Amino acid sequence: MTTIAVLGNGRVGGNLAAALTLAGHEVTVADREPGDAAAAAQAAEVVINATPGAGSLKLLTDLRDELRGKILIDVSNATTDGPDGLPADLIYPGSSLAEQLQEALPDTRVVKSLNTMLFPVMTAPASLTQPPTVFLSGEDQQAKQTVHGLLTDLGWHPEWITDLGGITTARATEAAILFVPHVIRSTGFTPFAVSIAR
Repeated sequence: MTTIAVLGNGRVGGNLAAALTLAGHEVTVADREPGDAAAAAQAAEVVINATPGAGSLKLLTDLRDELRGKILIDVSNATTDGPDGLPADLIYPGSSLAEQLQEALPDTRVVKSLNTMLFPVMTAPASLTQPPTVFLSGEDQQAKQTVHGLLTDLGWHPEWITDLGGITTARATEAAILFVPHVIRSTGFTPFAVSIAR
């Protein structure tokens, strides 16, 4: 059992919290209020950033002390929205939210994952018609192993999990968010994920 704090109580955070609780973990959900987030992060071994990516860097930088030594799983994408509310552009072109977080939080082990799919797939990967892929980016191998274990608890088969390497590889997966609005406009809000076919 892992003690987990999920920061963000929207569709992504709520979905992850429910599934991880069902898997036997001790999960606390906090909204974006600094006091709530700080208390939750302080008490957890693993913290999941499920807050809107545009505001994540400031929120989490303010939690530097609470996040020291913790694993931070960043599932958010930092984008500006278009007129229809869908992602239009990256806030950190040539970088990524995960890289910005790791630089701002040098004592925290940041792992980027679960950001290349619509939120229902995060906790039900087998619901798709073909196997999806989930990626890991991060500098700390032990932290990535912990996240790998949590992914299997969420239903991800080991062969569906791909470790891309260091935190700079997160800029590639974060850029994949730019596919999302076009796919949704083309086919509607049907769950999908980026998948590596071999």
